[in-house]
Amino acid sequence: MILGSDHSTQAAPPTALANLLGRTRACILGHLTQPTSTTELAQQLEVPPGTVSQHLGVLHRAGLVTSARHGHLVLYLRSPLGDQLLT
Repeated sequence: MILGSDHSTQAAPPTALANLLGRTRACILGHLTQPTSTTELAQQLEVPPGTVSQHLGVLHRAGLVTSARHGHLVLYLRSPLGDQLLT
């Protein structure tokens, strides 16, 4: 279960990762298996887009996610370092 979402198929983040990053950031990282926008993540996790945006900024500065602009959207994806944290 992700942040109280009953319809999500994503498993809860590993406890150690949630302790390190915080539960929301760990959940965001776990969801980024394909390029995803802030709005999509906010809907999936049922948290405000501004909250997701702030967490994505931290994850991006830490090198755990990458971003690419596609038209008016910025899409985020887990980086190789982010992948390593989840394994």
